[in-house]
Amino acid sequence: MKFYIPRDSAAKAVGADAVADALRAEAARRGLDLTLIRNGTRGMIWLEPLVEIEIDGIRHGFGPLGPADVAALLNDPQTHPKALGPIAELDWMKRQTRLTFARCGVIDPLDLADYEAHGGLAGLRRALSMMPDAIVAEVTASGLRGRGGAGFPTGIKWNTVLSAPGPRKYIVCNADEGDSGTFADRMIMEGDPFTLIEGMAIAGLGVGATRGYVYIRSEYPDAIAVMQDALDIARRAGVLGDVLGSGKIFDIEVRVGAGAYVCGEETSLLNSLEGKRGVVRAKPPLPALEGFMGRPTVVNNVISLATVPVIFEKGARHYADFGLGRSRGTMPIQIAGNVRHGGLFETAFGMPLGDLVNDVGGGTASGRPVKAVQVGGPLGAYMPPAKFDTPFGYEEFDGQGGLIGHAGIVVFDDSADMLKMARFAMEFCAIESCGKCTPCRIGAVRGVETIDRIAQGDAGAAALLTDLCDTMRDGSLCALGGFTPFPVMSALTHFPEDFATAKEAAE
Repeated sequence: MKFYIPRDSAAKAVGADAVADALRAEAARRGLDLTLIRNGTRGMIWLEPLVEIEIDGIRHGFGPLGPADVAALLNDPQTHPKALGPIAELDWMKRQTRLTFARCGVIDPLDLADYEAHGGLAGLRRALSMMPDAIVAEVTASGLRGRGGAGFPTGIKWNTVLSAPGPRKYIVCNADEGDSGTFADRMIMEGDPFTLIEGMAIAGLGVGATRGYVYIRSEYPDAIAVMQDALDIARRAGVLGDVLGSGKIFDIEVRVGAGAYVCGEETSLLNSLEGKRGVVRAKPPLPALEGFMGRPTVVNNVISLATVPVIFEKGARHYADFGLGRSRGTMPIQIAGNVRHGGLFETAFGMPLGDLVNDVGGGTASGRPVKAVQVGGPLGAYMPPAKFDTPFGYEEFDGQGGLIGHAGIVVFDDSADMLKMARFAMEFCAIESCGKCTPCRIGAVRGVETIDRIAQGDAGAAALLTDLCDTMRDGSLCALGGFTPFPVMSALTHFPEDFATAKEAAE
């Protein structure tokens, strides 16, 4: 029999390794011959550890399992009390459009043959037959936009680097995933690392780069280890180096960051990558013109680069057919916080926020009413239920005073104090600021003090807070200071009663 148990960090955190050990031990005790594959997670985190068994060619799920459940599983899987049925038929999986994450949870992350058997390297082989400008044109036609937060068109960035003069160019993958409630980058690196490697190689072919770097935060030891192993396998197989024997050179190196949130900003990341302090650079010059070591550099998020292979495998038109407006393709939405069904759900842009929270996510885990949803990490706006009909798209969220960011959704029930959440946003900015620009460095500290004045009943402090947020938004060098007003002002605007209650309590 063939068993699958995830090696993903989320699954391991709730006991997947213990379940795998128990399965091996029980099989050995019974003299059973079984194959155990440590795959990535399917993204149904509330069911982890999720064990899959291949029965008559169909994978059936069981979970969440503990070591004590293993003996009964081997006795008779069909009648096990935690049997879920065929994985592909579960509502969570059936409702998704999995393009970027099509292989995640399906294959052995470090089996290159398994990767190829599921469509891997088809995109790279096609790209090798194309001229660089045609590669860039394909990405442009797909409508792919940066999945790291800004939503900048990927094709325009690549074309800028392609057109830039220089003896050497670079591809830098931003894997410094630091937003609260986000884990898509980690899931891909731990569950399907070859798709990131393939995407970076295609990017290198497109813009004329021969070297790539994956900048991973130190808090991701499993992702670092899997990526290192995957790179070694890719080199031995000829995927990297002389790319598939084409005579075109491209290689990748992993670099580990020390965990500063601001290094998720591309210019701070580049400084860190060069061995300097992680401080924001003023722009211009753009990294596409003067990036790593002063050379033209593509800086893309993990999901942006990991999506490139499917665009070349299936074609730009196929990818662009999904979505709405200028938000083309699919987005891996990460649902977290006080929610019944937390996990990763990949779907085409356009699903209303309320459907993601109440239908897909199942509402709050506490059973209390949803009060707010923060979309886009700690710098994202708090969206009240009155805005739950907002379609999930870049321009649509911008029109409602929000942002998609890295597509993390964090759910709060009606016990949340939004004044305290606004204070947390300012405090977070103050702690994580690189200190280069005054609006962020000083503004966030003054912001904490001003919110404390509101909590103590200062009637004029709300107007001061609004003015301060305007200054931070318009004057900060990067998104850390510039976006902190999103959670602060959305809390003040949509939940004034929490700020009024604080005043009344103080009085």
